[in-house]
Amino acid sequence: MTYDPTGHLLLTPVDREAPLRVRRLRELGIGDRPDRDFDAFAERLATVTGAPYSMVNFIDEHQQFFAGLHTPHGNHSTEELGATAAAGGGVSRYMARDHGYCPHVVVRRKALVLEDVCDYPRFAGNPVVDEIGIRSYLGAPLIDRTGTALGTICVVDTEPRPWGRPGLETIKSLAAELVEQIHRREDARL
Repeated sequence: MTYDPTGHLLLTPVDREAPLRVRRLRELGIGDRPDRDFDAFAERLATVTGAPYSMVNFIDEHQQFFAGLHTPHGNHSTEELGATAAAGGGVSRYMARDHGYCPHVVVRRKALVLEDVCDYPRFAGNPVVDEIGIRSYLGAPLIDRTGTALGTICVVDTEPRPWGRPGLETIKSLAAELVEQIHRREDARL
């Protein structure tokens, strides 16, 4: 964490690996457009965890992109999340880098369980709490064979959720499974 010149804690961690991540994502040909396989994986995430929202999320220097997305309504647009949600109930595939918890997971390179984000002052002030109503989060990094944290998989809910150790183990296992799927894609391209 860093502080701005006025002494306020910045909510989004500094991400020094972003340029490397962007190069690796381009190499793999992922992370900049919707992907049916990733949408199917996000749907599976939602089914396994019982969460209403799930994502396969890739993060660059400026934004997050949900290459895989599952929502209760299935409406996915390409506009900003807040504007889209207000306009018609759809959920965007783009989110600002300072929104949400996935940037923390990528920088920490560790899974994160927030059963009720309001219990954590560091995370309760995140814009997704007030703008979107997110109350719980479960996410894990996607670390590939080069050691690059490509992004995350995550599930969120608008209600607090007791994810516990079983939720943590599940999300970590599913992240490893998706990384293997990404590796098989890469191997098939060679």
